[in-house]
Amino acid sequence: MKRKSLFLTALFFVFFYGCFVYSFYPLYTEDDLFPNDLLVGEWIDADSAIWKFDFYYRGERLPENRDSTAFVLQMKEKDSTDFHAHQFTVHVIQLDGTYFLDFYLEEYFDDDNFTIFDLHVLPMHTFARLELDEDRAEIRWFAPDWLEEMLKQNPAAIRHENNGNHILITAKTEELQQFFIQYANLEEAFSDGVDAQLRRVGQ
Repeated sequence: MKRKSLFLTALFFVFFYGCFVYSFYPLYTEDDLFPNDLLVGEWIDADSAIWKFDFYYRGERLPENRDSTAFVLQMKEKDSTDFHAHQFTVHVIQLDGTYFLDFYLEEYFDDDNFTIFDLHVLPMHTFARLELDEDRAEIRWFAPDWLEEMLKQNPAAIRHENNGNHILITAKTEELQQFFIQYANLEEAFSDGVDAQLRRVGQ
């Protein structure tokens, strides 16, 4: 797979159809989460799509319901006035000095256009490495081709299932963390994966 620059029109398609490393379990426990505003605000990527990170609210949008350890990510294309109805829940964690993002497509149904397709969607977690430099951010997801080749050489490296089309990591959180810490600085683990170069809007 050639390296992909992430743009909005392809985001949800590639999320479901094989351009990420998928996991049944999250990369974090409640103890790993910490209040932060690292990503809050609007960012623009190389294709001029807007990424809007806001705090997650449990229930009504009231101060007492705000969860400062989680973000809601909405996106819109450069010529659009409205953000896409689908949204990710994103958590930031730090493992061994490296920031990671856990993406989970929590809102994906379209109530006005509900189809049998929606009944066949089972959202999974995907993981990316995050690098921040003032008002710029680089998000790099782990590359599925790298994982596939690594597991061919060492099937016991991490618990997983492979149906011939997709690999699903089934390891629980503690094992996941140790695995991704091990490969956090390996260029081959990211070089053919999806990435996004972001800068804060107005900067």
